[in-house]
Parts: sequence; C-alpha cells; structure tokens
Amino acid sequence: MTALAELGRLSNRLLIGGEQRASKASTQFDVIDPATEDVVGKVADSTEAEVEEAIRIANKAQKAWNKTNALTRAELLHEVSHHLRGTRPVIAEMLTREMGKTYKESFDECTWAMSAIDYYAEVGRAEWGKVLGPATDGQFHFTVKDPLGVVVIVLPFNYPLCLLCWEAAAALASGNAVIIKPSEMTSLVTMKFLEAFTAVLPPGVVQCVTGGGRVGGQLVASPDTHMIAFTGGIETGQKVAQACAGSFKRTLIEASGNDPFLVMPSAPLDIAARGASFGAFINCGQVCAAAERFYVHEKIHDEFVERVVAEAKKVRIGNGLDKVDMGPLASRKERDRYEGILARAVKEGAKVATGGGRPAGLNRGFFAECTVLTGVTPDMEIMNRESFGPVLPICKVGSFDEGLALANRSRYALGASIYTRDLEESMRAVNELEAGMVWVNAPLLDNDAGPFGGRKMSGMGRQLGAEGLDTFRHTKLAMIDPACSSHDFWWFPYKDSEMYQGKR
Repeated sequence: MTALAELGRLSNRLLIGGEQRASKASTQFDVIDPATEDVVGKVADSTEAEVEEAIRIANKAQKAWNKTNALTRAELLHEVSHHLRGTRPVIAEMLTREMGKTYKESFDECTWAMSAIDYYAEVGRAEWGKVLGPATDGQFHFTVKDPLGVVVIVLPFNYPLCLLCWEAAAALASGNAVIIKPSEMTSLVTMKFLEAFTAVLPPGVVQCVTGGGRVGGQLVASPDTHMIAFTGGIETGQKVAQACAGSFKRTLIEASGNDPFLVMPSAPLDIAARGASFGAFINCGQVCAAAERFYVHEKIHDEFVERVVAEAKKVRIGNGLDKVDMGPLASRKERDRYEGILARAVKEGAKVATGGGRPAGLNRGFFAECTVLTGVTPDMEIMNRESFGPVLPICKVGSFDEGLALANRSRYALGASIYTRDLEESMRAVNELEAGMVWVNAPLLDNDAGPFGGRKMSGMGRQLGAEGLDTFRHTKLAMIDPACSSHDFWWFPYKDSEMYQGKR
C-alpha cells in the first residue's frame, strides 16, 4: 500500500488493547502536508472514555509483561526492530508527507529508532541490580530494579519515531507498559510505526491515543499512570511537572534548547562552516539541540561568515520527497512564528548576509530560506529564545573566555558545540560549558550508549544510555538473613545492652 493510502487508512484510528480501531470522537484534526498544503489525513481527538480504557488495559497488561523474563523481552524487542526494517520506505515517506523533513532524514530516523530498540533489548537484560557488601554478619544485601508501571510518552512533531524509541524501548525493556500520545502533526505515521510493536508484543503493552492538549492532560492527571515522559516547549513542560508534583509522579522533561556554537581561531574553517550549516539547518532547524547561537572569534569572523554563507547557499530546498537537502517547516503556524523571530532580529539591528525570506518558486508549502545573520548582539531576542527554524545568527567575540561566558549566559542548557584545535580550549569547553552534551568538532551526534538531556530550563532527566534505562525503573534494596538467626542485634529489651549495665 502506498504512503498516501496508508495515511488515509490510518485516519481517525487509535491503538487500544492491541487493536487499531476507529475513534468515537466527534472532533478531528486535519493532517496537512507542509510541502503542498494538501490535506492528507485526519487525526481523532480521543474521547475521555477511550483514554480511560487505554489506561485500564495498560495497567493490566503491565503486570503480565513484568513477569516475562528479561531474555524473552529482549528477543521480542529485537523482533520489533526486525519487523520495522521492511517497512522503512513507507514509514519514511509518510513521515515526510506529514511533517516535511527530507526523505533521507525520515529514513535515517527510522534507522536510529531501530538502533535504540536493539540497544535497550540488550542493555535491559544486562543489569538488574547489584550485590552490596553486607553491613551485618551472615546477611545478603542486594538491589533489584522494578518498573514504574504505566509510562505515558508525549511526543513532539520533529522527531516522533526516534524519541518514541529512545523512551518506549527503555520503558518496555524495564517491564513497563506504554501509552503514546503523539503530536497531532505526526499521529498517522506513529500509528503505522507502532504496527511493528503490536505484531510482536502482548496486547495492551503498547497503546496510542491521539488528540490535543486535553488528551495529554487526562493522561498526566490520571492516578493510574505512573510516569510522564514529555518533549516539547517550556510552558507545557512546566505544567506537566506541576501536575505531577502533587503525587510525586516521576517525570522526564525535555523542554527546548538554544544551543551555542563557538568557533575559535585554530579551527579548520571549511569544516567548521560545514558543521555550522548542518547544525543550524538540519530538519529545517527544527531540532531541540540545533545550533542556534554562534559566537565566532573576531580574528576569523569575516572569513567564517564568507564560508558559512557559501554553505547556506548550497542547501537545496523543496519537497522532501524530491532530491533536496531541506524541506519546509512543519506548519503554517510554525513558519509564522519563526518569521516573526527573524523580523524582530532584523528590526533590532541584525544584518541579513543571505536568505531572510521564502525561496523563489515555492509558492505552496511552508518553506523558508536558509538565513545567516551578522551584527548580532548577545541581548537580541534571537539569541535568548529557541528559534526552531533555519537561521544562523553570528555574534563576534574577542576571546575564548568571552565566548564561553556568553554561551553560558542562557536559561537553556541542552547541548553546546565548539570548533577548535586547541587542546586546552577543548578541555575547558567540556568542563565549563553548562550543557547536557558538548560536541567538540562534531556537532549534533547521538550515541545510544550515551545519555541525552539538558539542564536549567531545557528540562530534567536523561534519555539513552544506562541513565536512560534507570529513568524508567525504581531501585529496591533487599536484605536477607538466610539462617533467620538473631545474631547480636540491638533489639528490645534495651536493658540487656552493655550501656545499661548497672542502670535501673
């Protein structure tokens, strides 16, 4: 079946209890192809009863899933990954039609998602606690890892499949059940992607309910969900954290970034310019860890600007299903928001070195040019909020220390990049940059085995790596006295204690 046909088939569908079904919701959202502005499907705004049913089923399914041994769970997760391999072309095209990224980036995302599943299939059975040195003679002390229960995963539109697997694979490997609430802009491809899970896993272990903020709010507020993994904006992330605080419900929150990118005199400028272009323009700039604030040393500023402008002009823009490097922004709303940020930057005094508008000849779709801004100052709005679009604003600095200070002068702290061949600068950047990840001469790379997450207002908690697995587990301490002996404990009555000898 073609991608367009699949978008139609999956319209208004939910995944509850291991089966896809038509929603009973009276409200639906249009799915608009951001490259053509055509309506390609419908997404249901799930009813309260449908959400409650999914929660009830998840709690029952989780208890059985938790009793499944770790090896079997690993084998099943590997089977999910294998099942996805043959469907990548259709899934990638569906993702491109729903949110606009290039087909290559969509296909890559499917591959990255599979890699995360395979990683957690193995890591999830590799470490289940540890033995401790006992504090009392004759006893055995150890820890075990317990699942949290029902995990709700609230996804954004920019990397819906990759982030789903970063979190769901870890949660499932830990013995949790999962309920997915995708973005309204990428719900249909998510439903298609989850068919691999339902083909392999027990019914109810993974479910998907679609809709707007009301659906997410119901999942967050329910006393029968036990953790919320949220990726999105700061304001919504704060509401999620506040809603969970009353019951101490565990949260994982990734709430935006405004990542710095430093370029120092020792850097190879041709490579630095390519890295900057990639860091700013991949996925049309719609990346939480995108490079958004550029601090370039004055000694090489002009040459770097020249090179990065040349790189920006090389980027081919168009429908992501064509042979292009960058697709459109995900929606009209997103482009309007981004263009407002760009206009205010120019009004504040930034100069457009290239781009700044919409590409010629692309009259339909939510396209934007790759833009390079110079003359940018640290206090401009564009340097202090997430632009989430294809813009590369450059601020000139006089020293490494100035660049480092400006990089850290932000309420965000997700990732940070630096280009330098100076070993001291490299090590200081790693040690002093306030960020969850630091990339030296290699921006925006991920590693399934390494943690991903931020500090400050970029959120809390970690995805990926061993840390990402423990995000979805409790640690329980156990102490066993095999002989059930009294030993010489400090139990009642205290009058037998030496300190009470001779006392009344």
